[in-house]
Amino acid sequence: MACSSAVKPFSPDEAHRLIHQLQQPAVFLNMTKDWPVLQWTAQHLSQCLKEKLIRFRLGKKEETNDPLFETQCSFVNVTLGQFLRWAEGKEGEEVGVFRDFPKTEYWAYADYKYIAEVFEDQPSKFEDVKWCDFGFEDRGGRESTLWIGTEAANTPCHLDSYGCNLVLQVQGRKRWHLFPPEDTCKLYPTRIPYEESSVFSRVKVLNPDLNRFKDFQGARAHCVTLLPGQVLFVPRHWWHYVESVDPVTVSVNSWIELDVDNEARISEAVTKAVVCAFKTSPSEDNMDDWLNPTEAGVSSHSENMQYLNLALRSVTQKHPSFSSKCLPHLSTKRNYTGHILTPSSPLSPPFGPHLVPVHCQLPFDSTSTTIKACECARKCAKMCRKTEEEMGKPKGAEQGGSVVDLGAEKAGLERDREEENEDVKWVSVSTNDLLDCLVHPEVIKRVTELLIQRHAGDRRTALD
Repeated sequence: MACSSAVKPFSPDEAHRLIHQLQQPAVFLNMTKDWPVLQWTAQHLSQCLKEKLIRFRLGKKEETNDPLFETQCSFVNVTLGQFLRWAEGKEGEEVGVFRDFPKTEYWAYADYKYIAEVFEDQPSKFEDVKWCDFGFEDRGGRESTLWIGTEAANTPCHLDSYGCNLVLQVQGRKRWHLFPPEDTCKLYPTRIPYEESSVFSRVKVLNPDLNRFKDFQGARAHCVTLLPGQVLFVPRHWWHYVESVDPVTVSVNSWIELDVDNEARISEAVTKAVVCAFKTSPSEDNMDDWLNPTEAGVSSHSENMQYLNLALRSVTQKHPSFSSKCLPHLSTKRNYTGHILTPSSPLSPPFGPHLVPVHCQLPFDSTSTTIKACECARKCAKMCRKTEEEMGKPKGAEQGGSVVDLGAEKAGLERDREEENEDVKWVSVSTNDLLDCLVHPEVIKRVTELLIQRHAGDRRTALD
């Protein structure tokens, strides 16, 4: 693939080294000005794709404390022309099946659309995306993914199990809220809904329930609004919640495979085996829609164990060229070319006008108002309760009074103890609660280490 000849602030080799060395999210500027993909506005794509149907996810605009996962969304297949007319506020037959979803109540998102499939009849469009400017010679549109959405369209907060991420903003703006891997416990990870390669957060980042998720207040948010032409680098295992800011947004991304992904595939295989075993066992509390729409279906335990053994073999036999192609079920959502980043000499990132770090923001801007409101609400409730109790006391029971109603005082103390114990009432453990513990990233990490040790030891014994 031919790279552009225009002078860039970083050469392909320099950009490649930076991507490997960066330990925090950063935005590359002035690297894509001559990329043809910057012409890929929704209007342009509509003209290119004409009557081709694109699958959109529709989410209800609701003020709740729970994330809106894909299992709770509606899906429609429409042309981009119908999407654009709906985004403009039009109704009726000219917006197709969008007519059943009022724009005032819903947002729409065409996410994870493989460009290789979108433009399967126009392969020349693959050349419009030039990741070779970042040191990835054989990576272009064929290895990239397209995202088209309306204002408020969002991706639930999650981390990607594999690789790192390069994201080019093409049209409109997107707001990214990122959290470091060290804050995983504060994000309350879950694998329900299950999607291979994605660990979701149970916290709704922009409107968190701080009574249920108290530790989220300590999560270190790194926030940035990505503008057209800018490229965001998302390091490995950084949590991210992404929302569209403008009426229509378009972006293109590519996941870059890392050498540590081999061990991550073992972890994902273990997770899938455990989740499938539990969620395919019917019980009264186990009837939810647990499989994400991105998954092709539920594989058998035998198949899951086969995948696990393939992943283990790749690591213990030290095959550095192993790629996700060896494990078909582990490539459902991410496109890889087998290009693996390898260690290089330490490098101090040249932050400046062409490379901008995404800084930590404490308190988290998007939730600070909510946090303060929740704290005030709790304080107000406590004060009101105290005032009501004092107003209900007999006149002589006030401190310093001559009359003391010992019965009322005792009843008040018992009531206080009951209120203090309200939050510790027994709640039964559900299947999903148990799974959240069993497949917690820290637990799965340790299980992976034990499996590698065991498998390597058994292999040495067999060789002896």
